[in-house]
Amino acid sequence: MKRTPHLLAIQSHVVFGHAGNSAAVFPMARLGVNVWPLNTVQFSNHTQYGQWTGEVLAPALIPQLVAGIANIGELGNCDAVLSGYLGSADQGRAILEVVRRIKAANPRALYLCDPVMGHPQKGCIVAPEVSDFLLEEAIGEADLLCPNQLELDSFLGRRADSLADCVAMARALLARGPRVVLVKHLDYPGKCAEDFEMLLVTAQDAWLLRRPLLAFPRQPVGVGDLTSGLFLARLLLGDEPLQAFEFCAAAVHEVLLETQACGSYELQLVRAQDRLAQPRVRFPAHRL
Repeated sequence: MKRTPHLLAIQSHVVFGHAGNSAAVFPMARLGVNVWPLNTVQFSNHTQYGQWTGEVLAPALIPQLVAGIANIGELGNCDAVLSGYLGSADQGRAILEVVRRIKAANPRALYLCDPVMGHPQKGCIVAPEVSDFLLEEAIGEADLLCPNQLELDSFLGRRADSLADCVAMARALLARGPRVVLVKHLDYPGKCAEDFEMLLVTAQDAWLLRRPLLAFPRQPVGVGDLTSGLFLARLLLGDEPLQAFEFCAAAVHEVLLETQACGSYELQLVRAQDRLAQPRVRFPAHRL
């Protein structure tokens, strides 16, 4: 029997709705990955509602919790770490400490950094020092980096002026440490407004994927968290990066179709779970 992969997911959690671990844990498990969720914050709901309650996890608790897993002899079974929304830069440094400890226990383990830098115009609030941490410290430790366009621009300190420029910017990030850069949402001058575009860049290749941009009164939150989680899960299940890229795009599209059909602001993960696991339509990526 093939071994089931294990993944430590360190990001936010909301009690109501789907963002951070609340958007990624169930879908990753539905694909066949054992997920160990460690929540950097616990909020009542995601911050784009404009109001929420909850608290940020003390940074020291992150390595303490992982030490507890090590104490029962399970840390070497961890195949990957996923990090997302951080409540503080100190949390980020605690996560890097954990990544190093896991890689010492399992040298094949991967680290995917989803560098959530926030989007104040949309109500996504992230402390300024978190962005500095991601730019200056996290990128060099990540095997896989999954920014959106705003985060790609922030890493390079300028706005992309074309698709070719987006590719060049992603390659610049590869030079700083990651082996794979997945840009979850492209936005550059000249892009077709009717398409949702994603970019996958490795040392050898660059791939562009387009799918229809679905209309919502308010765009659902957690799509990026879902994308990063599905991409990493499929890699752990044996996909090559291109396969995982195409799969996660199709699976996210299925979730969004169900969300749109329900007229919901929150991702309809449970209703879409079977199509998420076996998407009906695939969107082929094209080599650039």
